Amino acid sequence: MNVLSIVLVILFFGLLIAIHEFGHFIAAKTLGVKVNEFAIGMGPKLLHKEKGETLYTLRAFPIGGFCAMEGEGESSDDPRAFSNKAWWKKLIILVAGAFMNFVAGVVLIVAIFLAAGSPSMPVVTGFMTGAEDIVQTGLQPGDQIYSIDGHRIYFQTDATMFLSRAGEQVEMVVLRDGEKVDLGTIDLPYRQLTDENGNQVTKRGIYVGQFQEDTPLTLLRNSWYQAVDYVRMVWMGLGDLITGAVGLNDMSGVIGIVAVAGDVGQAGAAAAGLFGLIINILDFTALIAINLAVMNLLPIPALDGGQILFVFVGGIYRLFTGKKINEKYLGYVNAVGFFCLIALMVVVAVNDVLKLF
Repeated sequence: MNVLSIVLVILFFGLLIAIHEFGHFIAAKTLGVKVNEFAIGMGPKLLHKEKGETLYTLRAFPIGGFCAMEGEGESSDDPRAFSNKAWWKKLIILVAGAFMNFVAGVVLIVAIFLAAGSPSMPVVTGFMTGAEDIVQTGLQPGDQIYSIDGHRIYFQTDATMFLSRAGEQVEMVVLRDGEKVDLGTIDLPYRQLTDENGNQVTKRGIYVGQFQEDTPLTLLRNSWYQAVDYVRMVWMGLGDLITGAVGLNDMSGVIGIVAVAGDVGQAGAAAAGLFGLIINILDFTALIAINLAVMNLLPIPALDGGQILFVFVGGIYRLFTGKKINEKYLGYVNAVGFFCLIALMVVVAVNDVLKLF
C-alpha cells in the first residue's frame, strides 16, 4: 500500500468536505444568513480570526470542516437566522454544498483529461477468433456502441461494465457513419474463444476500445460524460444495495476508501511512476467528490437531503396549518438520524478493518 497515495487521499478527502462546507458558507453569506463560524478542519483550534459576525478557524485535523449558521437546527429570534429565511433560500443554501462537490469533481476530471487524454471510446474494433459469426447479428467493426439494454454508453469502460451486467441477449444501438442504428436484441453469449495472444478465454467475443484525439470541445464533452457516468455509478451502487445484489460487506467507509486509494495509487505508480500515481489518485478523488454530492442529497436525516426534505415538509405543514414546525422537533429527528449514521459508520469501519486483515 503506497503511503504517499494514502496521505494524498486523506488530504483530498478533507479538502472535498471543506469545499462542501464552503458552498454552504458562500450561499448563506450571499442570501443574508448569519454565519457564526466557518472552520477548515476538525478538532482543536489552531488559528482563529473573527471578522465581522463570523469566526474563521483552522483546526487540527485536516478531515473536513463546518459552517455553523445561526438558527440551524434550533429556534432563533434573529431575523437573519437560517430557520427564519424563506424556503427557497434554505434550499439554495442546502444544495450549495453538494453543488460545490460536483463542480470540484468536474474540474478534477477536466484536469485529468488535459494531462492524460480522454478515455477510450466504445468503438468495436473486431471479433475474437471463433466469434466471427457475430457479424450476422448486424454488429460491425467500426460501430460505436451508443446504448446497451437502454443504458447510454460513453466510453469503453461503460461498454465493459454494462456487458458484464447483461444477459446472453443484449439490446444494442450503435452509431454507424454518424447515424443511429438499432440492432434490436442480439445474441452475445459467453463462450470459449481465442484472444489476440492465442489464449483460451471465456468472453463474448468482441473487441471494444479506440482512442480519439482530443479537441477543446470533445475534452469538455467527455469530462461532462465522465461526471454523469460517476453519478450513474453511485445510483447503480445504491440500487444494488437496495435489491440485495451487494451486501453490507461490500460497503466501504473512510478506512476502506483509504485502503482502496493506496491500491489505486500503487497501481498507477507501477504503471507510470509518479505521474500515474497522481492521475489515479485525482481520478479516485473526482469519483469521491461526485459520490459525496449525490449521497449528501439523499433524504436521510443529518444529511443535506434530509434537511431539504424537512423544508418541504415544513412548507406543507405551514400551508395547511399556518404555523411553523418547532425547530426543536426537527433537531430531535436530526439527532436520531445522526446517531444512526454514526452507528452505520462504526459498523462499516469495523468491517473495513476486518477486511484489511
